[in-house]
Amino acid sequence: MTRFAKPALTAREQLDLLIERGLQVENAERALRLLEVTTLFRLSPYMRPFQFPEDSEHAFKPGSRLADIVRVYRFDSDLRQLLMTALERVEIAVRACISHHMAPAYGAHWYLDRQQFVHHYRFGRMIGDIENTLASERKKFQREQQQIQKSRVSDEIKRQRIESRKRDNYPRFYAETYSDPCLPPSWAALEEMSLGSISHLYQGLARDRDRKAIATRFGLHQKVLGSWLHTLTFVRNICAHHARLWNRELGIPPRWDDNISTPDGRPGRDVPRRLFTVLAMLTYLTTQISPDTRWPGRLQTLLAEYPDIPRQPMGFPDDWQQRLASLHTQPPATAGKAKTR
Repeated sequence: MTRFAKPALTAREQLDLLIERGLQVENAERALRLLEVTTLFRLSPYMRPFQFPEDSEHAFKPGSRLADIVRVYRFDSDLRQLLMTALERVEIAVRACISHHMAPAYGAHWYLDRQQFVHHYRFGRMIGDIENTLASERKKFQREQQQIQKSRVSDEIKRQRIESRKRDNYPRFYAETYSDPCLPPSWAALEEMSLGSISHLYQGLARDRDRKAIATRFGLHQKVLGSWLHTLTFVRNICAHHARLWNRELGIPPRWDDNISTPDGRPGRDVPRRLFTVLAMLTYLTTQISPDTRWPGRLQTLLAEYPDIPRQPMGFPDDWQQRLASLHTQPPATAGKAKTR
């Protein structure tokens, strides 16, 4: 461990440093404006493929241009936005499928029963998060009521505004309307959970048959769905924080279903840990959610707009177009009989 001693640099000094390291900059003024609103720190991960590896001075390879780095950066931004669209659809669909199965089988407030979950599931934390959401909304609503009451309008308008604010979101409405049970029904509670929380909840369900029934809607083995939700949570966090996605490596390879062709076409337990695996997962899932989905086509369009972006760092096989097309037309698998790799 050493003491951090790097100086803070202005945008102009950052640009001078890049040029000193051998980066070709065609328009210095445009480059300066870019660094003023982006910073060298954010662009650095996209520069690494253009630099000599293991070089402590971070020198650029001959012919490296800032324009090429910026193009990769913009591609990554467009790709994150497209993935967020698919992740939103998957998140909503998984919430719905859990609710559609669990609530009719075990009641509207099934999630309040500790016995519905395995012993290691963080039950207390889940309940606490929902309680905090309701408490927070109650406080906000009280403040808004006070502000409305101070306004110089008629009592009828005040009443209407207060009623409208109460219905702004369901946690607030439930907290102001119902006293028993103290928390909202499961279909409302699940809407307040993040994808990560939904992933933990699904894998924390006590009964194997419940996980299987939910996974059936997606044509997947229940262990595969659990694995995919874990991977997609990781990807969503990258996208939500505007972090680098382009050549990111997955920490844990997701499981794969024997009913679905692997992203690289090779048999084996593990699938590639690269971005193409995620694109294959989302192509399959969005199609299972809605056969008429346009998301796979939007992905193909985006990739066609950036033909010069290296595919190898993303783990694309040579026949990637055919592989994505086959997943877009993949019929639902028999989840209960599926095997996993």
